[in-house]
Amino acid sequence: MFATSTYNGSREENYELVIKQLDALLAGETNTVANLANASALLNQFLTDINWVGFYITEGTQLVLGPFQGLPACVRIPFGRGVCGTAAATKQTQLVADVHQFPGHIACDAASNSEIVVPMIKDDQVIGVLDIDSPSKARFDETDQLYLEKFVSVLMKYIN
Repeated sequence: MFATSTYNGSREENYELVIKQLDALLAGETNTVANLANASALLNQFLTDINWVGFYITEGTQLVLGPFQGLPACVRIPFGRGVCGTAAATKQTQLVADVHQFPGHIACDAASNSEIVVPMIKDDQVIGVLDIDSPSKARFDETDQLYLEKFVSVLMKYIN
């Protein structure tokens, strides 16, 4: 059984703890949907000042909505379009301080002002992305990027 944790350390220590929690939470489970659902729920209870966290899964040259926490979202995003599609096309994390300044931004939730998207790569192929939105501008920084990339790396051990 999972119990909500209180994160009292530094940001880095708190991220390390949530990554350990992810590893323990997913240990022994092989179902991709279940693992993505639990990963999005874990991040939702851990992160503050966010309004959406979840996954898009690769289907051909598009990303298709996967497990998430938040308001209903866009269902399909072509590679190369918006923040998620750009992360998928470039295989690079997109750290966007102001989504309204991002060319081709797709506004699924009008309340979103900043975003971070981390590509999920297996065997050099993008199999999906982790997408997190915030109503605050410049909510995410390089520390978030570093640890969310580590989070995705651990998650990938449990994705078939």
